[in-house]
Formats: sequence, structure tokens, C-alpha cells
Amino acid sequence: MRKLIAGMKISIDGKMEGPEGTADWVTAWSDDYGVVPEVDACILGGGMYSGYEWYWSAIQTQPDTPIWITGKPPTPEEVAYAAFVARTPHYVLSNTVTTATWPQTAFLHGPDDVAALKKQPGKGIYLVGGARTTSSLIDAGLVDELRLIVHPLIAGQGKALFGPDQCRRPLALQKVQQLQGGLVGLVYAIDNTVTSDAATKDAAAKDTATNDAAVKEAA
Repeated sequence: MRKLIAGMKISIDGKMEGPEGTADWVTAWSDDYGVVPEVDACILGGGMYSGYEWYWSAIQTQPDTPIWITGKPPTPEEVAYAAFVARTPHYVLSNTVTTATWPQTAFLHGPDDVAALKKQPGKGIYLVGGARTTSSLIDAGLVDELRLIVHPLIAGQGKALFGPDQCRRPLALQKVQQLQGGLVGLVYAIDNTVTSDAATKDAAAKDTATNDAAVKEAA
């Protein structure tokens, strides 16, 4: 079974983006998780794909041109990741996005497709994002490892990696690494062989809330 590894850069209060829709505290979007040598495929959500495709295509074709997100030319690490992207199959998890510019792009339509991909031969799979895709696949018991780079910043408002509807799930800390600039790298293993009582109760509470809302709407 292939390992599905999620890698995210977040603020210390768990935000992936600020209120403007960007993580302006991130200075480069290269692979800082050490995941590239371990994977030969990538998964990301349909909402993220178009911007991701555009960003890395621009670096591939114009590696010396400043990038709109950072306002600076790509770092050597970003150029290296752009080369990885060009040669690596990407899978877009979406029921609405059906076209892509990159030739090595395929489409998945739900957790069952992700589970089937994990059963295929190969190295690990990098779950690039976004937040909703990552949290839903964790809830589905399909993410095996979570790698976080935590920035020394309280972002306040913005998009959180995990929302209030996330099921509770225990993690096992595998590695802590102090990085430059006060950043901290964290690696957590997710045990998907056992569903905790808390996660089961959370899922049941979600179903109850959904049913209650449906009853109220019908009334």
C-alpha cells in the first residue's frame, strides 16, 4: 500500500491563508518537507489546481522572472520543484474540474478513487492540498502522514487547515526539526487502522446535526 503524505505550511494558529486569500508569510513554495525523494505522484483538490498549474508552469518557462505571490524570482529550490512537477503525474480530486494543461494529469472523483490509487504499485503520494481536500481525506482515513512547517506568526483571520467539523483523530509525533527563521518542522503519523471512539462520536454528531438541520428546513 502506497503512503499518502500531506505537507502544509501554516501559521502558529493553524492558518493556511490570511484573509486576503494568500499566505504572505511564506517566502517560497518549494518542497521543504523532504517529500520529493519519497513520492512519484501528487494529489490536489480542484479548487487549488488551476493556480498551482499556472504558478509552476510560469517557473518552468521563466525561472528568472519574479513571481506574483512573493514578488521575487524563484529560489533554486522552487526551480527544482518545478522540474519535479513537470515529470510527475498529478491527480486532481474534483467532480467539476475536467481539463488540464499538463499532459500527466488525471482526475479522481472521490475517496474511493484515492484508495484505489494507493493500492497501485509505486512510491508514496504527495497530498499537496488544499485545506478542504486534506481534511476530508484525513477524515476518510486515507492520509498516512502529516508534515507541517509552522511559521512563527499568529495570522488571526484566514483559512484554517482544520475546520470546526473535523473529526477528532490522534496523531503520533515522529519528528521535530528547528528550521531557519524560527520555523519548526513537524512530522506526525496517522494511524488509520483503528478508528478512535472520539472520531466515531464526532462523525455521529455530524450526522445528527445534518439530520436536525434537514428536519428544521422541512418544517
